[in-house]
Amino acid sequence: METMQAPKERVFSRYQVFVIAALSLLQFTVILDFMVLNPLGEILITKMNITTQQFGLVVSAYAFSAGISGILAAGFADKFDRKKMLMVFYSGFTIGTFLCALAPNYHFLLAARIFTGLFGGVISAIGMAIVVDLFQPQVRGRVMGFMQMAFALSQILGMPVGWELANRFSWHAPFWVIGVMAAILGGAILFYMKPITEHLNARTEKNVVEHLVHTVSNRKYTLAFCTTILLATGGYMLMPFGSTFSRHNMGLSPQDITWLYVATGAVSLIVSPIIGKLSDKLGRINVFYAATLLTCIMVLIFTRLHITPLYLAIIINGLMFAGVLGRIIPVQASLASIPSLQDRGAFMSINASIQQISGGFASVIAGLIVYKTSSGFLLNYDILGIVIVGAFIITLVMMNRLNKQIVTNAANAAVEKKKEEIVPA
Repeated sequence: METMQAPKERVFSRYQVFVIAALSLLQFTVILDFMVLNPLGEILITKMNITTQQFGLVVSAYAFSAGISGILAAGFADKFDRKKMLMVFYSGFTIGTFLCALAPNYHFLLAARIFTGLFGGVISAIGMAIVVDLFQPQVRGRVMGFMQMAFALSQILGMPVGWELANRFSWHAPFWVIGVMAAILGGAILFYMKPITEHLNARTEKNVVEHLVHTVSNRKYTLAFCTTILLATGGYMLMPFGSTFSRHNMGLSPQDITWLYVATGAVSLIVSPIIGKLSDKLGRINVFYAATLLTCIMVLIFTRLHITPLYLAIIINGLMFAGVLGRIIPVQASLASIPSLQDRGAFMSINASIQQISGGFASVIAGLIVYKTSSGFLLNYDILGIVIVGAFIITLVMMNRLNKQIVTNAANAAVEKKKEEIVPA
């Protein structure tokens, strides 16, 4: 006798799927706007006749302004509908991207990057707060995994297309494309996303300044902020000079670099949701440990490469970015569990600001460590790799302590909930 199988319960509702897709595409445009400077680095340094230090400033200018705006916005983050906050900052980001497309020279571009960072740096924090508001803890790893696919898509589609557009037309072209995409996506979010106001029910009565000071000074959040500082170091140090290193040190042609971005992005696209699921099933800290070990090994190998065939470059980059994603996804899911409901928006804004400012300093430091010769060859890239690995090792210790704090907080919350359920006779 055949047995009837119950229909499989949906993990996400249709509206939640829309939110995940919208936030992922939003992340795609924001990440692409930042990451497109990686492939454009080689072109901008040559076309504008600027130094590696000046290019590092273009990268860090966005990060610094994003960090400042995040801190300023933190006091307001939990006092308004998150959708309205998202639309305000995403609109400013879109305008800033168009200004980058119009930039006629280095100084205008630098100013445009500062303007874009003032708005773009807060968007990720708002998106994270929305995720925590709408999704239960047991599925957040998967949601973060899907959102990190935006990082991979920026390589599969954005970075190689940006590289090709810049080579075939001009370096302005990628910013025009990103601006148009952001305008269309912003319209879709405006019309289809519902207001997100549940946090207003638990809103604190503190004013803007008091709320900001309370969140920054809360000892429960200090370790998380410190972990973010070091977590941001690796990517910001390594990526800005990636195309220059690949072109002149590894001996890859412009066409090879395009395929390198596509292949590495494809690996990241496949790996991101897998890491999200593993984080939920095996434990975030275990995935983070394994990914950190892999990343340390691959960074030390990558930063010491000389003339390298394309297939080997793809393997090394693919493994390295898999490790990077294996670090980012568990940490993001863990950080989302730390703030209380009334502090969530402020915590995410401050954390994003710390990440951006730390990344800005990391980019400046990288520009001081690495030197470009007259032939385009980069010196001291291997030293940069050692510095990055050192930061990774320290982050391991801090993440271990942070995980213990999260476990303790969860256990205390469970005890308090059980006490509340006991009804006196």
